[in-house]
Amino acid sequence: MQYRSLDHFLNEGKDALVKGPVALVLVEDDVEVDTTLRHHQQSGFAQVIAFMPQSFDLPRDVAETVIRIDYEMHHDGAMETAINRIIDAAPNLWIYYCYNAEYLFYPFCETRTIGEMLTFHTEERRGAMLSYVIDLYAEDLTECPDAVSLDHAHLDRSGYYALARPDGTVANHPKDRQLDFYGGLRWRFEEHVPAARRKIDRISIFRAKPGLRIRDDHTFNDEEYNTFSCPWHHNITAAICSFRTAKALKKNPGSKFEIHTFKWHNSAPFEWHSRQLLDFGLIEPGQWF
Repeated sequence: MQYRSLDHFLNEGKDALVKGPVALVLVEDDVEVDTTLRHHQQSGFAQVIAFMPQSFDLPRDVAETVIRIDYEMHHDGAMETAINRIIDAAPNLWIYYCYNAEYLFYPFCETRTIGEMLTFHTEERRGAMLSYVIDLYAEDLTECPDAVSLDHAHLDRSGYYALARPDGTVANHPKDRQLDFYGGLRWRFEEHVPAARRKIDRISIFRAKPGLRIRDDHTFNDEEYNTFSCPWHHNITAAICSFRTAKALKKNPGSKFEIHTFKWHNSAPFEWHSRQLLDFGLIEPGQWF
């Protein structure tokens, strides 16, 4: 089903928001849109909703099984506007969001659905889940000038770190159970990335509730939603394996001609399996086995 605007969907298609979890895919360009949508359908989301320009095409099998909303992501605040309006329309629903050419992986995702994981996470009294945006990039930028290759994708096996997140007061104390995480291409090529965009943490999975608002830095106005775990033990974390940064670095004039390869001594072929991410310590199962 295709809707001509977000208003049209909220007026005519709100029945799609009765059952969750719901995946929101924010489409910025025409790269790997269909594979992104299929990947999240296969993860077990009750609905996959694509926010995408009207001019983009979708294969018939995808077009018939996803909800499509005509939407322009280049407008200021487009991400926050789309997600916050869905939050208002779907209280208590579990929501996930990502961009095109991004793929969600969580512990044991090959054999367990997103619904099964969120049932356990709810029992842990958690309303949100921390995810790390793990950069993917093509092995050969000569063959893949846009840095995207599903068959020959690579990722960094190490080089990730965290810093305390200051609370912004005069004393500048660290926030409780909150950290700023860094690594991947945004760290290795930080001279081409604005300081405010270098973090790789994202609260991409959360439970909607009245008054909840996402901010432009991918955090929420409810500070508990921004924590990496509950006070008594570690919780599940997920990864969003993403070509988004690699695409941007090869598209932007300031970095396009400065970068000839993304590979380095800590690169590894991506196996498209949660086991590899667990082995690298990029996600953890918490108490879920």
